[in-house]
Amino acid sequence: MLILTRKEGETIAIGNEITVTVIAVQGGQIKLGIQAPMDVPVHREEVWQRLNASVAA
Repeated sequence: MLILTRKEGETIAIGNEITVTVIAVQGGQIKLGIQAPMDVPVHREEVWQRLNASVAA
């Protein structure tokens, strides 16, 4: 796992088409903005797990 430190307003690039921007840091929460092509699914991990569990069932 790669661990990066970013401040509010800073961005991380993943490949040529995906960016993750730190929108806000408030207490124990971080708000992220994710820009990706429409054909790339983006989910919170717990949602992704539920989607995959329903496909496997």
